[in-house]
Amino acid sequence: MNTPLTLFGLALTVVILWANLRPWWTGSRDPKMLAPFGKGASLGILGAMCTGGLLGLIAGCAPVVGSTAGGKAVGAVTGAQSSAPLTRGSLSGSLTEEGAVVVFLVAAGVVFAWRKASKDDKKRMVGGLYCGASLCATAGFAGALSFLPDLVNQAGDAGRAAFESAGVL
Repeated sequence: MNTPLTLFGLALTVVILWANLRPWWTGSRDPKMLAPFGKGASLGILGAMCTGGLLGLIAGCAPVVGSTAGGKAVGAVTGAQSSAPLTRGSLSGSLTEEGAVVVFLVAAGVVFAWRKASKDDKKRMVGGLYCGASLCATAGFAGALSFLPDLVNQAGDAGRAAFESAGVL
């Protein structure tokens, strides 16, 4: 899907981001409080690099779902009926085979964390997944993370080199 995130969808994303960051900011600011949201957001951002598969589908659907839900929410509160799409950004199409393995391993780690998470932490993980994927659909956020696909690919290259080198492992 190549549907851009609308301004109303971005508003919904900001509300979800705020709902997850505010308790941390006003509380003890323990980094562990952000871990569930961060795991989901990381997976959403990495999913935005995928051209297909389950993560690519989720990343493609996030702007559509957010724009629809945001349109209804903002419309119900303000009476506004339309929303301008934001300039579309993209991280997809730049993963190598080695980078895809890194994304797969991170996804497996998040799934394992999901299985052990409490109900509230699962909600935070889903919110993070949505925020990461939908923010990457904007040109500004995707542009700010334009270094990430190369970094993921390099990590995959290093892992492959470590396993292919004689005497390293």
